[in-house]
Amino acid sequence: MRTTLSIHDTLLHKAKEVAAQRNVSVGELVEEGLRVTLAARSKTGRGAVRPLKTFRGEGVQPGVDLTNSASLLEAMEGR
Repeated sequence: MRTTLSIHDTLLHKAKEVAAQRNVSVGELVEEGLRVTLAARSKTGRGAVRPLKTFRGEGVQPGVDLTNSASLLEAMEGR
C-alpha cells in the first residue's frame, strides 16, 4: 500500500544513509522501524494514549494539536 509521510529533513537524510548502508529502500527501513516499535508496545502494554499532565499552567496552548506534528513544530518555532 502506498502512503505519504511527513518526515523531518534531518531524520530522512539519516534514514537514507542507513538504508543505503543496509542496501534496502527507505520504505523497507520505515516498515522495520514500525514493526519493532509496535512489537515493543504490545509487549509492554504501552500502546494506550494517556492524557498529558500539566503543571502550573492552563494546559495546551490554543491552536496546538498534540496529535499533529506540524502544529507542534509551528508552535515550538513560533510561527
